[in-house]
Amino acid sequence: MFVLVEMTDTVRIPPWQFERKLNDSIAEELNKKLANKVVYNVGLCICLYDITKLEDSYIFPGDGASHTKVHFRYVVFHPFLDEILIGQIKSCSQDGVHVSIGFFDDIVIPPESLQQPAKFDEAEQVWVWEYETEEGAHDLYMDIGEEIRFRVVDETFVDTSPTGPSSAEASTSNATEEVQKKEAPYTLVGSISEPGLGLLSWWTNS
Repeated sequence: MFVLVEMTDTVRIPPWQFERKLNDSIAEELNKKLANKVVYNVGLCICLYDITKLEDSYIFPGDGASHTKVHFRYVVFHPFLDEILIGQIKSCSQDGVHVSIGFFDDIVIPPESLQQPAKFDEAEQVWVWEYETEEGAHDLYMDIGEEIRFRVVDETFVDTSPTGPSSAEASTSNATEEVQKKEAPYTLVGSISEPGLGLLSWWTNS
């Protein structure tokens, strides 16, 4: 679920922080810049693990701050494919079941990856597994707030860094731009279409 990623960055330390230890100031600046941010094709940054190397610091004309090239390792949330995770159902929609693991909410289980046969209950706004038994079908509801075990089957990174306007973009509508702004930079796709996966309450021993 969590990995250590080696990174390199140039950190600017303002003059009023010169009285502090350099490592402490750099650690604080790196966490300000990266913590709880998604790095494209890397994952969700959690916190600084350690600093492996500090290069020489420079002060440039017209800027009283020091600039230091830093090599460091960062704790990143980036589950591997086929990893089993446990989260809570955040909401349900026609697009599938939306899951949260507390610090990360952009997880979706599409309808085709649910336990089958499944249907969407419009009145309750929840997905239902129509579990077949010898006595007939039993409806097992995927209620909001329930704990769910799922397998990570895919991931999507979207480059959300700002870009300048172009002639093609100038003709797009405001509605399209709003949709693009709301797109999550990092999304996980899950599946529960196998025995043992789904709501924890489904598989508890009586």
